[in-house]
Amino acid sequence: MSGDAWKQGGIDATGALMVLTLKVISCAMNYNDGLLKEEDLREAQKKNRLIKLPSLIEYFGYCLCCGSHFAGPVYEMKDYLDWTEGKGIWAHSDKGPSPSPYVATLRALVQAAFCMAMFLYLSPSHPLSWFIDPAYQEWGFWRKLSYQYMSGFTMRWKYYFIWSISEAAMIISGLGFSGWTESSPPKPKWDRAKVVDILGFELAKSSVLLPLVWNIQVSTWLRHYVYERLVKKGKKPGFFQLLATQTVSAVWHGLYPGYIIFFVQSALMIAGSRVIYQWEKAIPTNMALVKKAFAVMNFAYTLLVLNYSCVGFMVLSKHETLASYGSVYYIGTIIPIALIILGYIIPAKPARFKARKEQ
Repeated sequence: MSGDAWKQGGIDATGALMVLTLKVISCAMNYNDGLLKEEDLREAQKKNRLIKLPSLIEYFGYCLCCGSHFAGPVYEMKDYLDWTEGKGIWAHSDKGPSPSPYVATLRALVQAAFCMAMFLYLSPSHPLSWFIDPAYQEWGFWRKLSYQYMSGFTMRWKYYFIWSISEAAMIISGLGFSGWTESSPPKPKWDRAKVVDILGFELAKSSVLLPLVWNIQVSTWLRHYVYERLVKKGKKPGFFQLLATQTVSAVWHGLYPGYIIFFVQSALMIAGSRVIYQWEKAIPTNMALVKKAFAVMNFAYTLLVLNYSCVGFMVLSKHETLASYGSVYYIGTIIPIALIILGYIIPAKPARFKARKEQ
């Protein structure tokens, strides 16, 4: 419950404890997966399972590894052990020795400097305190909506900065290495270190894509250790799994009303975006203009609902969150709910293509 201090720039141990919590849980679950029959496991479980109990020094090394301790990214115990022992992708291969991390590290540091400059430039003119200022309440609808967007846009640069620093630390240690490209000559990939895709997030075409480009490693953790494990074998995931996953994420962030409201909002936002996508997919290919219109609608919907919703994540208190939402007539809550209901009333019927596989 130190979110209020963090808002003012006060950093304490809770950020490191958040990362540590995910590591401890994943390590325990992967060891448990190592005790189960392999045929009963999903692909991610097979890849990350631990056949033997790590030693104490391996466990403490994994939990307290420098570079990712304060702000992530989260990674798997199996990958950490392979890195420390020079196994797997870190073993000497025919593609050459371990790649040089310096160019990629420099790129991450330059990105961090740019993000810090953007935050310092924008933050003085977009304080969060304005959401409960009487002057804000007198603004027109579109001005309030644009201020919500600019507040979210400004605050994100702070996260982009710290995650870029973490990315640089992971890359230069070598642990961020994730393999080689298929190009000729092959180039190193550093995806394990990547926490955020800035352009991918700011220009996301759909809300469904947001978890794939924001806090990427934590989103992967939530998918593997919460979302997928709530789906019964042979069944498809639904809104319950999505809502449960977002609720776990909210509790992990902290027990502030703003977090809970934001993550419930995000579940509605993603579900609404799926409806638009399904309608878009159902449109025949010869109606390209209509398909394009639905794609633009999904982009605009994501931009609107995301920046409306993220106010709760920033201000944290229930009073300020609801004051902000109410100032724009709860538009970012009403639209997703309306889309979800319309998804049941007007279900998408994708065009069927008659095709047979040749054996």
